[in-house]
Amino acid sequence: MKKIAIIGSGFSGLSAAAYTAKEGHEVHVFEKHSQPGGRARQFTTENGYVFDMGPSWYWMPDIINNFFKDFNLDSSDFYELISLNPQFEMIFSDEKIAVPENYNDLKKLFEEIEEGAGDKLDDFMQAAKYKYNVGMQDFVSKPCHNWFEFFSPKIANSALKLDLLSNFRSYVAKYFKNEKLKMLMEFPVIFLGASPKNIPALYSLMNFGGYALGTHYPMGGFYQLVLAMQKVGEKHGAKFHFNSEVKKINTTNNKVSSLIVNGEVHEFDVIIASSDYHHSESLLDENLRNYNEEYWKSKTFAPSCLIYYLGIKEIIPNLKHHTLFFENDLDNHIDCIYGDKKWPENPLFYICCPSKTDKHVAPTNCENVFLLMPIATGINDNEAIREKYLKQMLTRLEKVTGTENLYNKIEYKKSYCVSDFVNDYNAYGGNAYGLANTLNQTAVFKPKIKNKKIKNLYYTGQLTVPGPGVPPSIISGKIVANEVNHLKN
Repeated sequence: MKKIAIIGSGFSGLSAAAYTAKEGHEVHVFEKHSQPGGRARQFTTENGYVFDMGPSWYWMPDIINNFFKDFNLDSSDFYELISLNPQFEMIFSDEKIAVPENYNDLKKLFEEIEEGAGDKLDDFMQAAKYKYNVGMQDFVSKPCHNWFEFFSPKIANSALKLDLLSNFRSYVAKYFKNEKLKMLMEFPVIFLGASPKNIPALYSLMNFGGYALGTHYPMGGFYQLVLAMQKVGEKHGAKFHFNSEVKKINTTNNKVSSLIVNGEVHEFDVIIASSDYHHSESLLDENLRNYNEEYWKSKTFAPSCLIYYLGIKEIIPNLKHHTLFFENDLDNHIDCIYGDKKWPENPLFYICCPSKTDKHVAPTNCENVFLLMPIATGINDNEAIREKYLKQMLTRLEKVTGTENLYNKIEYKKSYCVSDFVNDYNAYGGNAYGLANTLNQTAVFKPKIKNKKIKNLYYTGQLTVPGPGVPPSIISGKIVANEVNHLKN
């Protein structure tokens, strides 16, 4: 049995805690905030609004449920999962398209928009399902120490079908000609943090994980998943320490010996850092880090974002649970994120209104509105700039829903942006989603899960394998836990 410390209680930390505790180790999780969840925290206002702070798209329910199955449990043991219909609505300059819950209805919709696109969707999804099954079961479960891990007959035989060397934009264009359908199919990979032209076509698995398996919502909010995973860890003996910030990782003879937490020294046999990778390394002496500053500067990071949590004292008609405002050009917005690194002139953005599904997240006759606009990392995000974009987004929301003066109907308002990601999560450049899943930042090319100079220090989370997103972060925690569980003394 080992005494293990886990730094941070985001999804990867929660996962690592549960899997190592199940193995019988003494596990301590240190979290700087007063609650678990990291970016997936939740807060409740005095006037009764309940806001999930981060993730809001519950995709790949089977992958998430695999975590619970590993403990002979089911997600339904902890929360009720609702399948959304429509899954979401996408707003274009001249019309809006709602993505239905039922796949056959989705196929009919595609056929109505473009002749022959229904059958093409079948072809696309059949290939995407194959990638999903191989990718999410075999590909993403590797620790990625080296390429030899991928030299299995199954993965070798799948290499061409996985489309690792094709880019996602060209891949989608093989199937669909209509610009709106192409945008609809490209949208899911925006979660991966790069332009569709720089994302491998492998990630069409996202379309299957979303559109085919459905978009869901856990009643009570996404935070119910955090609480459930915490309970699983605690059931197996993991101890959670909140308001406990790790300031230093101490080493002796190239082994981690202890942590300094809130000014006190705590000795451990193994450390798993679920905090921001770059920040975790800053807790070490410089000569013991895996990567220097030049390495991090050379990486392509997923975007940061401007978020607004709004309590609006009016029911907003014609608004769905998830709405994507894509009236403007996607590439122009993407260029502002990755090219010029500036605030976009004509932004795209996303609105989540969970009160359309869950009446307990807002007072009666009020709406809980979450606005999110992807932006470049490291840019100035003062209050005046934030407010300017809030008013822009509300104006566009009013136009689509037929409402007026929404700004004056706000009874709760909180913004969250680049500097907040830095302050709260020590996020490199204020990134919101980790490293972009470009080809040269995939698998073995990602930051390593093991420190090269210290034998008992590991890293987990969205900056290492398998990558950004809730299901990959949960898998990341399992990968590292397996390494630690098999670690020889």
